[in-house]
Formats: sequence, structure tokens, C-alpha cells
Amino acid sequence: MDLKWIVLDDADDGNIYDLAREMNVPLIIAQILWRRGVNSVADAKKFFRATIDQLYDPFLIKDMANGVERLRKAILSNQKILIYGDYDVDGITSVSLLYLLLKELGATIEYYIPDRQQEGYGLSEKGIRRASELGVNLIVTVDCGITGHAEIALATTLGIDVIVSDHHEPAADLPKAIAVIDPKRADCSYPFKELAGVGVSYKLAQGLLIRMDIDLSILEKYVELVAIGTAADIVPLIDENRIFVKNGLERLNDSDNIGLKTLITAAGLHGKDIGTGQIVFIIAPRINAVGRMGDAERAVKLLTTDNESEARDIAEVIESENRHRKSVDEETFNGALFLAEDQFKMGRTHSLVLHKENWHTGVIGIVASRIVEKYYRPTVLISVEDGVGKASARSIQGFDLYESLKECEDLLLGYGGHKYAAGLSIDKNNIEIFRDRFEDIARKKLTEDLLIPKLQIDAEIQLSQINDKFVDLLKKFAPFGPHNMRPVFVSRKLQIVGTPVIVGRNHLKFKVRQDNTVLDVIGFNMGELFYRLSPGESNLDLAYVIEENDYMGRTTIQLRAKDLR
Repeated sequence: MDLKWIVLDDADDGNIYDLAREMNVPLIIAQILWRRGVNSVADAKKFFRATIDQLYDPFLIKDMANGVERLRKAILSNQKILIYGDYDVDGITSVSLLYLLLKELGATIEYYIPDRQQEGYGLSEKGIRRASELGVNLIVTVDCGITGHAEIALATTLGIDVIVSDHHEPAADLPKAIAVIDPKRADCSYPFKELAGVGVSYKLAQGLLIRMDIDLSILEKYVELVAIGTAADIVPLIDENRIFVKNGLERLNDSDNIGLKTLITAAGLHGKDIGTGQIVFIIAPRINAVGRMGDAERAVKLLTTDNESEARDIAEVIESENRHRKSVDEETFNGALFLAEDQFKMGRTHSLVLHKENWHTGVIGIVASRIVEKYYRPTVLISVEDGVGKASARSIQGFDLYESLKECEDLLLGYGGHKYAAGLSIDKNNIEIFRDRFEDIARKKLTEDLLIPKLQIDAEIQLSQINDKFVDLLKKFAPFGPHNMRPVFVSRKLQIVGTPVIVGRNHLKFKVRQDNTVLDVIGFNMGELFYRLSPGESNLDLAYVIEENDYMGRTTIQLRAKDLR
């Protein structure tokens, strides 16, 4: 699918010239900073340092004081507390963080993660009744609970108090809990609304320690968990999220967490630089795999154990589950491709709602993302079992998934999520009606321009501008992720040097020259664009990001192609 290139151009802004001069950096670096809200030297220092002491006061979150006080009382009176989380990486890291901290504070503590296949997302009646059987006095939800009205009401009738700690979009009516801690509450004035679930959990932990007059430094050893959960949940990597991920990544290879160290070794990352890419594509899928294919509590056991032998055993299971997940993922993806082509033939060109009996619900979210990547359409994948469909949905820029599902709520058994990712359940008999309505909504909201994927390019540069100092400056922008993506550049009229090749699984590899500068280029999964490369010709326009390639102990500058013409 061809991308629309959008080259940003604000170099004429006198403020940017001033920033470049004051910081003694190239104009292009100042441009990129300016676009990311860094408008002064003071802003730049804060942006590049991103230290934990820059975090906001947790008590600025609505209901934080109520939640902290109830949790403090539970700890001091030795009441049994249950941490109730979700089965994805954000939920698993949230549960692990609070479990480890509360255990350290002497709490009587349990945790519970629902079975993805039998219970689905969020609070469940089974989970609440299990808490009652365990004699739990207080449930703290993490990364879920904001829509759990009936389940929280059940807990109340069973004599169990509930603190909701969540980051998902709340409905107009909030559940009747002791405290509902969610920065997205309409009546919450917290300065940053985009925390992941594990970020909200960290803020709850922070508030508890402040209230109990305990040094906040004991939280430092948990920031790696916050980094993993935050990066994996694909939330904007700005403000507090950037602080969490930056500081967590710096500690990851020296983590005291035995399970985390074991997982990193099993994934082949020990001793290597770990960035958000390694979390999203290597670490997170492994943690997710145990919840997708079976019992997610095994991942919590891995992240909370202090036994090296147990950690190795669980890590081996996780590697096995991840291999199985990949196999099921590929099978489901191929089936979804076949159905997608049928939908386009039937004239549904603005969205894709695909359903099949007994698709594995553990992989439909991954597959929905891959379908969006291929077709660039809002996509809903529905697995039907016993007359009920469970679905994962993913969206594109400019289409609010949550708001669109709200327009279909009379057809749904339940739904929840974000602008770009959501889940739902639906009666099988309503799927066709839902498909048609969802397509109608997409047609109204998505112009032809919005259906073309965009590649935003930060600047046009000459290859001669790329040197070690420039690369070092770019590295300071990390960690990279949504709203703080790795800067993209374009260079034009490049000459292909030598013979391009396709390596590995459909990856392009070639060299380019401009004047006296020659650089290596890698284009992952871009083999189909091989025909655009003409060796010896100086006719290539290349959009790329700049990286370092470590090979055989030698580090070189490498361009990673985003698109080429």
C-alpha cells in the first residue's frame, strides 16, 4: 500500500533558530524538539533528563485520597487484599507491581486474573465469588474495573470493598466503589490523562507511601515493570509515560527482578540495549502469550518470584507458549485475509468486520492489528462460540473506535477500550446488522484522504549531515513510541551502490550514495519494492530513520527504510 508522504516544514520560524542557537544544535534537531513541545533550553533539559522527581502529585487524581486511606487501613488491620488485574502485559505488570509492594509493606495479599477464554476481559462474577471464598475484605482492580458496575455491586453485597484503579474510558455513570481512580474521569483534573494501567497503579502505590510516610525510593525497583507495561500498551510516550519508560529501560538489564532477568535471557536480550522496540516485539509478546494461550497468572508468578529455579521453569513455558501463539496467529491471519477479500468484493470498503467460529480469542487482537497494517481499515475480528461473539477491534488515525462502538451499543452485549483499540461481545444473530452499521459509521467519518496511510517526515536532509554527533543527538529523543516517534528523514536522488539483495524473510538490503557519503540501508518486509531499485542510477528518494547497527563488535550507522520511490 502506497504511503502519502508529508514533509513537515517550519524552518522559517524564528523561534526555532533561536532554540538551535541557544542549545548549540543543528536547526533540524531544534525543529524536531519544537514540534514535540520543547520550546526552551529549560524544556529541553526536562525532556532529555525525564527523571522520576518530575512526576506529578498522585493526590491530584480524583478519589486518590479515598483509595489510599482505605488501602492503608486494610494493611494496618491485616485485612485480606486481592489485586484483580487484566491478562495483558499492562494488567500483568500492574498486578505484579502492587503485589510486590504490598507484600513488602506486610499486607495479607492475593491476586486474581480472569481466564481469557471463560471469563473475558474485566471483572467477572466468578472472580468476585472467588474473592469471597478466599475471605477477601478489599479488592483493588488494576487496568480494569471502570465498567464493572454489576460485579462491584455483587462484591458490596458480599461485604467486599472495591477500589477501582483503571485508565480506560469511563461511561457517564461510574461504578459504586469506595474509590474510582481513573485520570480519564470527566471530573478529574489530573494534568496527564494518558497513563497506562500500570502507570495508574504506580500512582496509587506512590500515594500510599506518601500517606504512610514511607520513603518513595522503595518504588524505584519497580519502575522496570511500569516501563514494560506502559510501552506494551502503546500509550503516548510523552509526559509521565516517557519518564516511566526512560527510567525503566535504563534499569532493565540490571534489574533485581529475578523473573524479569530470566525472561530477558530466554528472549536473547541479555547484555543488549533494550528499547521500546524490544519490549513491544520481543518481551511483551512472551508475557502476553501465557494469557492468550492459557493461564496469565503464570506470568505474574514469573515477575514476582524470588526463586531462580521457578523463574527458569516458567520462562521455558513462556517460550513454548509463545511459539504456539505464533502458529495459531499465522493460521488465524490467513483465514482473516480470505474473509477480508470477500468483504471488499461485497462493497464494504471503509471497514472490516470479520467473524468465524472458534477463532482463538487469545490472538484475535494481534491479527486485527496485522489486518489494519495490511489494509489500513478499522477492523473488528469476532470469534464465535456457543452463539456469542467475542471480538478485538483496532483502528486507524482519524477514526475513534470507542465512540463508534457507542453508536452500536444497542447491538452489543458489552464493549470497552480506547480510541484505537477496543473489545466487545455480541450475540451471533446481531453480527450482520453490526457489520452494516459499523460500515455506515466508517463511511460517514472516513474521507478518502483518511483512508490513505500517511508517512510524516520530519525533514529533508543530505546524507553528509548524518554523522556520529547527529546520531548521538537523535538517541537522546528516546524512548520512542506514539507521539514521540523516531524522527523520519528523506533524502532525494540517491544512487544505488552495488547490487540490492533480499535477505531473511523478505527484507531489502542495499547501499546508497549521495556525493561522497555511502550508507547501508535495510528495509524490513519491503521485498515487494525491490523493483523500484535501479543499480547505478541516481534516482531514488528514500524515507528512513537513522539507527546504529552492531555487528561482530563493530557499530555503524544504518538507515532503516520507511518507504522508497
